Amino acid sequence: MTWVALAGGVGAARLLRGLVHVVPPEDVVAVVNTGDDREFYGVHVAPDLDIVTYTLAGVVDGERGYGLAGDGFAVVDALARFGRETWFRLGDRDFATCLHRTLRLREGHGLAAVTDEIRRALGVRARLLPMSEDPCPTFVELAGGRRVHFEEYLVRDGAPDDVAAVDLAAARSARPGPGVLEAIAGAEGVLVCPSNPVVSIGPILALPGVREALAETAAPVVAISPIVGGAPVKGPAAQLLRGIGAEVSARGVAALYRDVAQGFVLDERDAAQAADVASLGLVPRAVDTLMTDVTRAARLAEAALDLARELR
Repeated sequence: MTWVALAGGVGAARLLRGLVHVVPPEDVVAVVNTGDDREFYGVHVAPDLDIVTYTLAGVVDGERGYGLAGDGFAVVDALARFGRETWFRLGDRDFATCLHRTLRLREGHGLAAVTDEIRRALGVRARLLPMSEDPCPTFVELAGGRRVHFEEYLVRDGAPDDVAAVDLAAARSARPGPGVLEAIAGAEGVLVCPSNPVVSIGPILALPGVREALAETAAPVVAISPIVGGAPVKGPAAQLLRGIGAEVSARGVAALYRDVAQGFVLDERDAAQAADVASLGLVPRAVDTLMTDVTRAARLAEAALDLARELR
C-alpha cells in the first residue's frame, strides 16, 4: 500500500516529515521536482531532492529549511577570493553530496539510481523519485523580456515582482523518471504537497503522461494548499501565481488542480473559501495547515490521508 506525494521545496519536505510519522516510511514514494536543478561550481545541484532528503534524514538546517545543519561555507568563500560569483551559497558538506552525485552521473548512472544511493546513505526509508532524468530547467520570464533560470530569479535576484510568465517547455518535452508513472498507477492515494504550485508542482504536471496517469489511477488525489490566510507561508508563490494570471488564494490554487485532484485541503483561516473550492468540483477540508513542528505536520498529513480514504 503506497502513498505517492508530488513534492518540491520546504513545504513538501515538512509534510513528508509528518507523513512518515503516520504511515510506514517504506510505504511513501515522493516524486520530486527537478526543474530547479542546475550546475553550480562544477557540480550538479538538485535543490528540491536535497531539501526532501535532508529533512527526512533529520539533518536539514531547520532555520533556513534547506542545506545541512551546522554546515560551513569555506569552499564558496575561497572561490569568492578568486573572483567567482558565489551568490548560490552551497555549504561544504552539501557540496560533498552534490560532488558525489556529479561523479556518479559521469560514471553513467542515472539520477534516479544516484538519488536512491544518497537517501539510503543518509538513512531515509521513504523512496525518492526524481520527476525526470532529462534536463528540464524552469525559466522565469520578467517584464521587459528578461528570461532567467528559476534559481537566478529566486536566489540571485531575490524573487522580484515583475513576473510575466513561467516557462516549463523543457519539462513538457522531457520523459518522466524511472518509476514515476508506475508509482502513480499503483498508489493507494496521491498527495499534492503544499509546494509552490507554479514552479514545484507545475513542472511535474507538465511532464508527458503525468496528468494522464493521475486521471487514470484508481487512487484518490488530494492537494494541499500552500496558502495560509491569503498569503504563501514561504517563498515567491504570490509573485509567480500573479505572473501566470492565477489568484493568490486557496481558491486560486484549487483552480490549478481541479483537473488532477478530487480533494483539497485548505487552511482553516481560509475556510470561507471552502464553498468556492467545492464549486470547482473538489471536496474541501479546512484544517490547520501550519507545520511549525513535526506533530503539526503529522496532523496535517493525517487529515489529508483521511480525506483521501473518504474519497475512495
